[in-house]
Amino acid sequence: MFITGKPKLWLRLDGIVLFTATTFLFAAEHVHGWIYPALLFVPDIFMVGYFFSTRLGAFLYNAGHSYFLPALMIYIAWANHHPMAIAIGLIWLGHVGFDRFFGYGLKYDSSFKETHLGAL
Repeated sequence: MFITGKPKLWLRLDGIVLFTATTFLFAAEHVHGWIYPALLFVPDIFMVGYFFSTRLGAFLYNAGHSYFLPALMIYIAWANHHPMAIAIGLIWLGHVGFDRFFGYGLKYDSSFKETHLGAL
């Protein structure tokens, strides 16, 4: 079952809000601005599991494209005063928002193209 209608629109809008917020927060970290566009698509490395199976691919993709891991990275980096790691975590979280805005949702085990936001 996929999310449809207005809830899907709201989730996609949540994505652009997250992307925008992380972009502004990144700017507040006072690291080189070129890092954001250079690293924005690095989290897509989590798709590597699809070379082995759709089940492993979905697991790794979802692990890298949920909020938990980048938020944990930001928290640990913040607690240990590592501005660059905070910035990288914000880029990662921004990537998740970017993907959600464009309809790339969390994957089902059956296929890369089946997501919680609908079929790609």
